[in-house]
Amino acid sequence: MSARLPEVPAASGDVRLTGATVIDGTGAEPLDDVEIGIRGDRLVYVGPRRGGDVPGREIDLRGRWVLPGFVDAHVHLVMSTNVDAETQRLWFPEEAVVAAIGNLRSTLEAGVTTARDLSGLTPGYRSAIASGALVGPRLHLAISMLSPTGGHADPVNANGSLPAWAERGLASGCAVVDTLDEVVRTVRALVRTGADVIKVCTSGGVHSPHDSPSDTGLPREHVAAIVTEMAGRAGQPVTAHAQTDAAVRAAVEGGVASIEHGYDLSDETIALMRDRSVVLVPTLSTLLRVPPGPADPVRQARQERGLASISAAVAAGVPIALGTDAGIHEQGRNLTELAHLVRVGLSPLAAVHAGTLAGARLLRLDGDLGSVEAGKLADLVIADVDPLRDIAALADPQRVRAVVQSGRFVKDLDALSR
Repeated sequence: MSARLPEVPAASGDVRLTGATVIDGTGAEPLDDVEIGIRGDRLVYVGPRRGGDVPGREIDLRGRWVLPGFVDAHVHLVMSTNVDAETQRLWFPEEAVVAAIGNLRSTLEAGVTTARDLSGLTPGYRSAIASGALVGPRLHLAISMLSPTGGHADPVNANGSLPAWAERGLASGCAVVDTLDEVVRTVRALVRTGADVIKVCTSGGVHSPHDSPSDTGLPREHVAAIVTEMAGRAGQPVTAHAQTDAAVRAAVEGGVASIEHGYDLSDETIALMRDRSVVLVPTLSTLLRVPPGPADPVRQARQERGLASISAAVAAGVPIALGTDAGIHEQGRNLTELAHLVRVGLSPLAAVHAGTLAGARLLRLDGDLGSVEAGKLADLVIADVDPLRDIAALADPQRVRAVVQSGRFVKDLDALSR
């Protein structure tokens, strides 16, 4: 079954990008002095420079590196870390929309041309990007995440009040389900609304008011019922917010396609994930985020356990896709995750693969996105630094000099396209 391909405005005409070093996202070694031919929104040629009369305006990219547009498989684009909760409580609804629009743009300008929003954004944003009314990444949407009452998706405080983010209309990103009938009815409604992925919470979380990461969330039986329901529709993948080993195991046994976080994995669960080709999206940027204030020994111990868990999964061969949990992590700094992936054992080349073709494959979009290959959509990142020598440099959006989406330069700091 094919996934929905999110649309964006397309370029017209022919363009040739020449002279760059290409890291194509497949895991292959870089190629120097490459020519990339673009016709409209598609790549039509990737290889050595062609001689003779080749159509298209030439753009000289000597001294630059070209990569596929990145895929961030875990974002929350309605959330903002740069505005305190009390200020957000006083926002009018339009101010929250404007903030989300800014997050869409900063994510794209960071080099992320496709993003999977795992609760919060509604399909109106996807439609606005497709029409050109907004600028942002191609979007796959969960719309809401599912948990039991008192779980990670339940925003209600003990006294019945709501936190600031829920008061300003973001509670629609949460769905509380306690029975199998509620589970099935909810996921059917999400698919009707336009969900591309179903997100379940098989454990508690850090920021929810009632639970902790060690708490139990949706049981395996409910996860399996959702997977079965999606198999009879468009095959929407199911992903699980799962912090503990038991939560990951329940999700994997229930049939999920991917695990978000996974900070306490046993060797047995790692082997199960590897054998079932379940993708791990470790969101290390959020795990390793250091908030202001004095050092917290509990947080530091959790970070060390999480790093050990993800490192063991990488060493065992569990497939990895890049995801940041942006919204908890700073928006517009998505490629910070690349250096964290190297820290847990991926090579820089493998980290690029995790952030490009592996992410596209997780979203079932790898037929069109994720690599610099003829026939794919022309979603590209142009950098002024060699990411295989300095992977951390890509965390700085200024090192991403240009972003191409469907053949259009949507970011162009050096006026390459003029």
